[in-house]
Amino acid sequence: MTGRPAPAVLPPSLRVWLGLIAALAALVVVALGVLYAGHSEPGGVDMWIQTAVDGVRSPWRQVALAMDFLGEPAGSATLIVAIVTGCLLLRRPRAAVLVVAGVGITVGTATLLKHLVGRTIHGDENLSYPSGHTAFFTALALVVALLATGRLGLGRTAGTSLVFAAALVAGAAMGWAQVALGAHYPTDVLGGWCTALVVIPATAWLVDRTADRLGDRTADRLGDRTADAGPRERR
Repeated sequence: MTGRPAPAVLPPSLRVWLGLIAALAALVVVALGVLYAGHSEPGGVDMWIQTAVDGVRSPWRQVALAMDFLGEPAGSATLIVAIVTGCLLLRRPRAAVLVVAGVGITVGTATLLKHLVGRTIHGDENLSYPSGHTAFFTALALVVALLATGRLGLGRTAGTSLVFAAALVAGAAMGWAQVALGAHYPTDVLGGWCTALVVIPATAWLVDRTADRLGDRTADRLGDRTADAGPRERR
């Protein structure tokens, strides 16, 4: 009983590049967090971007509201269940674990950072940095892109490009909705996007490492049982 090992959720060819991107994203998260800690007003960049997207009207407001719903508990739970189901149907258990663990850790990290940074919008109790909606949606896009990269057998350049492009599109879409609806400052969106870029590759590496270790232990136990059964059969 020696089945093939489950495919890695973080392809080896992507580890270096995604690691570098994660390191840069971590610097951005920290820098923005320090810069806007305790603030309750938009910065210069925030004001410039908010002016460009302010006053969104139908039908774009409905689009923004639909995007925002995907980050709410009901919408996010539906997305997670659908993607986990797809992973299991494709026989990618590691990807299913990454969806739950990666998204959970990403949202948890964003929530923790909100309390640490203390930036607010529309009142002292509305913590805004980083955007949890943006972090969540970007994290999901990263997981799906990693799954697609593995399924298609893409190389380093194509795989990294696909993963980064998926994260960029997802982050821009949800980020636009959050800014257009006045729920977050643009720099909150950037912080949420970078948070997902940090957490998902790290979680994917951890999932692979843990699964490999469990697989090795199982193989060792099966090997020991086979070795013990051999002499008994000869008797």
